[in-house]
Amino acid sequence: MTTPSTPPTPPARGRRRAPSRMERAAGRAAALQRPRVLLALLLLLALTCVMLLDGYLRAEVGGDQRVRTGASASDVPDDVLDGGPILSFPGGRATTVSVPDKTIVLTFDDGPDPTWTPQVLEILEKYDVPGTFFLVGSMVSRHPGIVRDMVEQGNEVGVHTFTHVDLSYQSQARVTREIEQTQLALAGAAGITTTLFRAPYSSQTDAIDNYSWPVYESLGEDGYTSVFIDTDSDDWKRPGVSKIVQWATPEDGEGASVLFHDAGGERSQTIEALPKYIEKMKAKGYTFTTVSGVMADQQPTGAGSTGAGPVGEQGLQAAHHEATGATLYEGKALIAAVAVAEWTVPALSVGLVIVGVAVMGRFAMMLVLARRHHRQRNRRRFSWGPPVTGPVSVIVPAYNEKECIEATLRSLARSTHPIEIIVVDDGSTDGTAEIAESLGLPGVRVVRQANAGKPAALNNGVRHARYDIVVMMDGDTVFEPDTVRHLVQPFADPSVGAVAGNAKVGNRRTLIGAWQHIEYVMGFNLDRRMYDLLRCMPTIPGAIGAFRREAVLQVGGMSDDTLAEDTDITIALHRAGRRVVYEEHARAWTEAPGSLGQLWSQRYRWSYGTMQALWKHRRCLTDKGPSGRFGRVGMPLVVLFQVVTPVFAPLIDVFTVYSMVFVDFRAALLAWLAVLAVQLVCAAYAFRLDREKYRYLLMMPLQQLAYRQMMYLVLIHSCVTALTGGRLRWQKLKRTGEVGTPAGTG
Repeated sequence: MTTPSTPPTPPARGRRRAPSRMERAAGRAAALQRPRVLLALLLLLALTCVMLLDGYLRAEVGGDQRVRTGASASDVPDDVLDGGPILSFPGGRATTVSVPDKTIVLTFDDGPDPTWTPQVLEILEKYDVPGTFFLVGSMVSRHPGIVRDMVEQGNEVGVHTFTHVDLSYQSQARVTREIEQTQLALAGAAGITTTLFRAPYSSQTDAIDNYSWPVYESLGEDGYTSVFIDTDSDDWKRPGVSKIVQWATPEDGEGASVLFHDAGGERSQTIEALPKYIEKMKAKGYTFTTVSGVMADQQPTGAGSTGAGPVGEQGLQAAHHEATGATLYEGKALIAAVAVAEWTVPALSVGLVIVGVAVMGRFAMMLVLARRHHRQRNRRRFSWGPPVTGPVSVIVPAYNEKECIEATLRSLARSTHPIEIIVVDDGSTDGTAEIAESLGLPGVRVVRQANAGKPAALNNGVRHARYDIVVMMDGDTVFEPDTVRHLVQPFADPSVGAVAGNAKVGNRRTLIGAWQHIEYVMGFNLDRRMYDLLRCMPTIPGAIGAFRREAVLQVGGMSDDTLAEDTDITIALHRAGRRVVYEEHARAWTEAPGSLGQLWSQRYRWSYGTMQALWKHRRCLTDKGPSGRFGRVGMPLVVLFQVVTPVFAPLIDVFTVYSMVFVDFRAALLAWLAVLAVQLVCAAYAFRLDREKYRYLLMMPLQQLAYRQMMYLVLIHSCVTALTGGRLRWQKLKRTGEVGTPAGTG
């Protein structure tokens, strides 16, 4: 039977069919969404960059091992090996300078450190002694204020690489990068660059070998002065204050470049030893200066040169040069980026803990409540009431479903429960209505309407329904013979206003289909058991749901205010005081999206539509009765588990990768595997409840690595859309018709 109207006139042969209103709307919506997709991807890229920057600042990539022992120094000039601690290359010739007698160049490595460096600066200021600090660029970028105070106080700074890497084994590009990045950090922190350099793990000039010599030569050609030591306090060994003072004291009144550390470990002994050392050396008649102070006092004349004299204040920082132009602005940008990372990563760490607790709590809650639900529903005496045997109306909204409509209607024709079938053709242009009519199946009516969207099609079907109970399904879904009978039994309870069925993926033979199958069984149906027990079911799936006709009319029918009309009407029924339950034995087999593009489109509509529905019904938070129960129990659970937790769940994966690269690969991998094991346990239990075959769980690790990441991106995209505004109409997915009437589960 056809109600009312005439089939649409087919387009003339040879002429291109004009796009329908639905197609035009979909095209406009897709164009509007592209900027939002780009914004979502940019947000993810920004987060990734922040994490990489923070990891680079905190840990060296590529190793930092010094493996050479007894390396040859045949390429190093003897004048350098036997010379003073200050090495430069004026005119391209290697020249060293020694510290004059009774003079100390007080040098500090590995800073700045927020705990120890300010204390060192306070001591130097108290005794009016300058220091030369060889700074690690990553530490400079993290603590720029300390470096600024250091320079303003009159101390001198030098480059100690960006990540404290042994440059002897690095490529020229890595060497250049380590130096340039440190210079940018200095420019951003204090507005200066420097010509001083000290290599990590260096000591006296006689330790230079054929591995390290090319580095010093190359830097010398670029105008850098490399600074070594005469005397090492060995304070990093923490030998005790007296030992530090003793080991830092040169013999027989000789001058010395002396090494201390203001970072890189616990430096309380250094802080205690430094005042004693300064007082001791001053009592011996020593003066303190900087590297530039030594070089300004005498001209480089070769190894072992000596000479002394007072140095003016201007000469103490002669190695510094004002940063200008691109160097200055790039340096400030680096400092700003690091400041963002320094704030973001700790905040994300806190978020990670919260998300981790929420995720594990969700798993525990689902398992406990799903088991309780299963026990209740399988008690021998459990019954909704007297069997429901009266006929019901099945509404099938259809828009261009020529591939699927026959399988859908033939599956309904085999129903063991009496039904009438109402096919609402929503302006199809592919002959869907004609196919439905040509089947000649009993009890099938075709209602035609101009293209208006799924909610309008469902409402039209409700108006044409003859019976008090209406079942709604999709045009790409097939029912088992007993599906309708199981689905309507809960209506024996007068308080029940709607029933959610058990939607299953029919096209699960492909990889994408198998991933969605896992998600449907674990993420959807296990959730529904939990929500059913808590009496706050948030969504009746569009593929299979049953309603009291009067309840649908009471809430105004299916609304097109949101993209998730199924979630919208479910919440509306709660607010109207109707009970919504889950019937796991009522199974429907639906065709899931077969491509990543279609999957993205569907899940975007679902997630954004859910947000719209929650916002639309936000007043139920303060309602009383069943509406208030959903508002204060169901809505927070949906927001937490379907919006907030998934949005921040990528933190787990991001921090896993971050930890693998920058912290501890093995520990991070074990933690990730532990989370996967918990998920596998939950999935296995869900499969057991649904009597599904476990072989699909073999694909779960890959699902976690690929599919889940896409779902996160979809949700982030939805959140961006929600924040920026936007709206899509009901979207049509391309169907293949490969889901036939099932022979059984598995």
